[in-house]
Amino acid sequence: MAGGARRLYRRILQLHRALPPALRDLGDRYVKEEFRRHRVAGPAEAQRFLREWENYAELIQQQLNEDKQNLREKAVYGIQLTEEKLNDFRDEQIGQLKELMDEATKLHKKVNTSKDSEYKT
Repeated sequence: MAGGARRLYRRILQLHRALPPALRDLGDRYVKEEFRRHRVAGPAEAQRFLREWENYAELIQQQLNEDKQNLREKAVYGIQLTEEKLNDFRDEQIGQLKELMDEATKLHKKVNTSKDSEYKT
């Protein structure tokens, strides 16, 4: 993974700049870890890895554009993974996904708690 991966990596980090700060931080850390982890991936795995991250970048770009145009009531980023997609994951990937979900859940609770306290003052 060389030039194309580097361009994609930079594009994703650039897209993350438009996310809320807490999501940006979580997303940036995850992207950096994943790209670092896949530096030495074989050709087939690298191709699949890059394709999935390209899909992610396109999705985030679309969702950010919709938010700018106020086409959605509430800003929600990402998608729900299908059972079929989850079945394709290796055990290591499931573990990473669980860690990411735990972090996102903590983040969600933290954001909601701070919003609640704003209304009570």
